[in-house]
Amino acid sequence: MRETSIQDILPLVQMPSRYLGCEINRIKKSWEKTQLHVALAFPDLYEIATSHFGIQILYGMLNAQEEILAERVFAPAVDMEVLLRNNRMPLSSLESEIPLKKFDIIGFSLLYELNYTNMVNMLDLAGLSFFTEQRKENDPFVIGGGPCTCNPEPVADFFDAIVVGDGEAVILQMTDAWKAWRQSDSGKREALLQHWSQIKGVYVPSFFDVSGDSVGRQRLIPKTASHQYVERAVVSDMNNAYFPSKPIIPFGKPIHDRLRMEIARGCTRGCRFCQAGMIYRPVRERQPEAVLSLVSQSLKETGYEDLSLLSLSTGDYSCITPLMKKIMEFGEEDHVAVSLPSLRAGSLTPELMELIRKVRKTGFTIAPEAGSQRLRDVINKNITEADIVKTVENAFSLGWKVIKLYFMIGLPTETQADIEGIVALVKRLKTITSQHGRSGKINISIATFVPKPHTPFQWEPQINLETAIEKINWLKKNLKLPGVHVKWQDPRVSMIEGVWARGDRKLNEVLINAWKSGCRFDGWTDFFNYDRWVAVFEESGINPRNYTDGCSDTEQPLPWDRIDIGVDLSFLRKERARAVDGKITVDCRTGSCSGCGVCDFDSLKPVSFHDKKRFFLTGTPVREAETPKTPNKYWVNFKKMDAARFLGHLEMVKSFTRSLRRARIPLKYSQGFHPMPKVSFGDTLPMGMQSEDEQMLVTLTESMDPEELIFRLRRQMPNGLEITGCSPYVRKNALELEDNQHYRVELKDGFFLQKDLDCFFGQQSVTIERKSKKGRLVVVDLKKAVSEIQLLDNHHAFMTLGTDNNLMVRPAHVMKTVFNLTDQQILAAISTKRKTNHV
Repeated sequence: MRETSIQDILPLVQMPSRYLGCEINRIKKSWEKTQLHVALAFPDLYEIATSHFGIQILYGMLNAQEEILAERVFAPAVDMEVLLRNNRMPLSSLESEIPLKKFDIIGFSLLYELNYTNMVNMLDLAGLSFFTEQRKENDPFVIGGGPCTCNPEPVADFFDAIVVGDGEAVILQMTDAWKAWRQSDSGKREALLQHWSQIKGVYVPSFFDVSGDSVGRQRLIPKTASHQYVERAVVSDMNNAYFPSKPIIPFGKPIHDRLRMEIARGCTRGCRFCQAGMIYRPVRERQPEAVLSLVSQSLKETGYEDLSLLSLSTGDYSCITPLMKKIMEFGEEDHVAVSLPSLRAGSLTPELMELIRKVRKTGFTIAPEAGSQRLRDVINKNITEADIVKTVENAFSLGWKVIKLYFMIGLPTETQADIEGIVALVKRLKTITSQHGRSGKINISIATFVPKPHTPFQWEPQINLETAIEKINWLKKNLKLPGVHVKWQDPRVSMIEGVWARGDRKLNEVLINAWKSGCRFDGWTDFFNYDRWVAVFEESGINPRNYTDGCSDTEQPLPWDRIDIGVDLSFLRKERARAVDGKITVDCRTGSCSGCGVCDFDSLKPVSFHDKKRFFLTGTPVREAETPKTPNKYWVNFKKMDAARFLGHLEMVKSFTRSLRRARIPLKYSQGFHPMPKVSFGDTLPMGMQSEDEQMLVTLTESMDPEELIFRLRRQMPNGLEITGCSPYVRKNALELEDNQHYRVELKDGFFLQKDLDCFFGQQSVTIERKSKKGRLVVVDLKKAVSEIQLLDNHHAFMTLGTDNNLMVRPAHVMKTVFNLTDQQILAAISTKRKTNHV
């Protein structure tokens, strides 16, 4: 009997395109012709995982090595997990469907503490032991990386090795060590771990013992003199760093569905609550010329219509305005919208806003964090209320309709007056929106502050749950204002996050218990179950407050003390004291060195390009007004088969649009706030249905040889979407439009029975209820819509179907009503829309 494959169960899941693994720009190499096989794992859903820039970097770097194969694996959604377990199928990679257990290295990206249970679930689905001490000699090495590894202790026992810092600075050293180890006489796992431990940025948890003090705090004791502290790995020059210019273009709806260009890494604003601002120091900018070149190349390779300039503080990039001008020289013509996701109030100038809105007004977020100037000084936010007000005034005066503001509650030294300051600030900003009409809206986002390791607030207590709920409820009540929408993160989620952020190895077993109790996707509101977590802590004998209450004695050991992030502990203590005194510390990019200890000013120092502003501004051409061109329309014929049948209609439309852009087809765009390419499709096929002949109408700004259009577009299409023809648009008359459509249906489960068909044809009327496009229930008579049903055998049928009451009847309606097949049997069937009426 044939084993069940991923392809067999894809029709049964809600979003099958998550698991196809055949996206544009994905890399599929030969397993047999490569020496080292690496699985890049992300413990969250496809939509989150494919939006992670770090995965794209490592994927490209590793696959650029001839002897290395790297493939991706992400956390399966709940419906897929059930199917995997019921069919006893192991978790496999996307590209080749290779079980994880067959890989040599599995590398997890750890970006969020509440993904830890997903990591455990993925290991279990792969058939691997959870703890490194339980794994066998021929099991894969499990390594971790990402920002959570600045305190790896809550998950330390799961990993053979952990990368601290910039992964691209370390990964090829680790793979070289693996290849040398594999070729050596010593095939013991510990020999490779010993080699890895000598690489800067690599932490081997098993090389440390754990001891506890009188109050239960854990501290690490090195087993060897050569591995006592782990220094963060750092890419010192972004201009020499690898950049994935051909990133994978995900299916579905990734949370960041755009080209991402990292223009700088690190931030020295010095916000005392911000972990990223500490662990990614110093600021290292990418040269503006390099940014421009990479953006131009990547847009051509992807077809993206949106570009995001990434940095912890994008507005602080030294050449941001001239860079934007250069990008817009080609971006405006190609209808590329640019977003700056991390902007500080005051850095978003009117000039910058004017550039952004040239294509369309992308939204932006301002993060005052606190409501009062006193508290903003405590956290060293270094912005004033005047900065915030001016930025919002500029935005609304230039036509923006929505501004998002981000605040935190529970910051150190916070009082009720600071909470009231949030309301006062929002009301002041609301008066600005009122001056620009009733359409101006302010979206407020509120989160509970979670103290994080390696920050000046790492010793501070996290406010208790009751206080957090009280503060949020007060804000919700007092921010009930016209045009103001308030969203908040569940403070119970923040409390669990706080436990894991400052946890130790006692939590390793707790994680297993949480997973066993059913905890999954804890960062998702639909799945988070606080009561389940409370029960797990109680059963494990753990009091969460032991982790969230902090430690007032800054001399006491902390679980992450062996991780040297680069920032001196003395600097963190000094900044904590300055916070209490309400003293600000200036940005070292514009002021004097703050003495954080990260830079040696030789191999590592701040890198910026202030001196290039003037040079980069020169030579900007003046765009001449273009003469409007007569639009030209073309019919494009295509097949939607095999893997492409698992694309929903909107996914298919997006795939075509980006393929057209990559093919450099001169698309005509609509006018207005959000210009869209003029592309339309004849039939909206349901997900899971194939078709031998579909049509797309595309409008171009100029005439084009149909054969040239076919040639260009064919090379850019994803698997299963095949261009079969193209012709100039000719309006079809009523006689040319066929009412009926022809289908061939193959059952994978269940039977077509002649007695069911005879019963159907023997009735005067067989009605079903369908929803119209407007959501209204409409009665459809299948006898009027069905022209022909021919059974070829018990598993294959040919159908000719039409409409009734202006609603199309599909094979699924016939299978359910005429042949009494179950929903699962219908989903598993393969329905192919035929080009002709021949069986």
